[in-house]
Amino acid sequence: MRPEPEVLLEVKELKKYFPVRPGILSRRRGTVRAVDGVSFSVRRGETLGLVGESGCGKTTLGRTILRLVEPTSGSVLFDGKDITRLPAGEMRTLRRQMQMVFQDPYSSLNPRMTVGAAIEEGLLVHRLLPRSERKARVAELLELVGMRPEAATKYPHEFSGGQRQRVGIARALALFPKLIVADEPVSSLDVSIQAQILNLLMDIQERFGLTYVFISHDLSVVEHISDRVAVMYLGKIVETGPAERLFQNPLHPYTRVLLLSVPLPHPRAKAKRPLVRGDVPSALSPPGGCPFHPRCPSAMEICRSVFPAAKEMEDGHCVACHLY
Repeated sequence: MRPEPEVLLEVKELKKYFPVRPGILSRRRGTVRAVDGVSFSVRRGETLGLVGESGCGKTTLGRTILRLVEPTSGSVLFDGKDITRLPAGEMRTLRRQMQMVFQDPYSSLNPRMTVGAAIEEGLLVHRLLPRSERKARVAELLELVGMRPEAATKYPHEFSGGQRQRVGIARALALFPKLIVADEPVSSLDVSIQAQILNLLMDIQERFGLTYVFISHDLSVVEHISDRVAVMYLGKIVETGPAERLFQNPLHPYTRVLLLSVPLPHPRAKAKRPLVRGDVPSALSPPGGCPFHPRCPSAMEICRSVFPAAKEMEDGHCVACHLY
């Protein structure tokens, strides 16, 4: 029997471009480069935190990894298979091992389906268990995420946002997945509930050996849950590294800006103001070279025309910046 590869997910030069048309029959006026040549890997059992400002392409990247959105080019290797080239039938089978927890616990659940039916739906579609065992599996999953089995007969509107997100997690776990892409799963929840959901995700990961791609703009959340972190700006990965090392010694100017932007918990504490100019450029017409150069306080002439290649500065800590 062949040993399983250490890397579960490997993304190579992944791109997702969206054409811009003013009307249905209009000619294309431009292209939004939502994901523009992204490469990274995730080892089995680890959590990769994906951070960046709103609109940088994090959610599109997560959906493209799962082929919920078809990529423009590049490859996604899951468990050694390039899923971007799999036919629909094989992809349907493989999709059981790749699940997603969505950002909004209110819109991600069908209001006309009971909680039990929502969790059971994947088992029914993939014909994994007989009916009697499906009901038992739903009850087991509800207890696993901290809810009573009786909740299976109720509808989503009868629960709070935190409880609905627990249902979303249970639904993602129903098919015995290996990989879960969590797209800002706590951003719409109260702070106290966020901690509960994060601890639940970490407990489940330890129990089942799951692999996470955890998408968030909240750096404190990412630091708490992630083993490694990838920083994304305008469709590109600009820095990756072990979480502790990246937060203690950020290399890319954009990463430093993000860390300086985190609010301090003490009301009288004075934070350093991030030295950046202007707003985030549009993905419809991104700047040439390094996409951060129009706002970067350390920009050089080469930054305007050449995108820097990623360089490994320390063990596993890579940065794409001409300063290094």
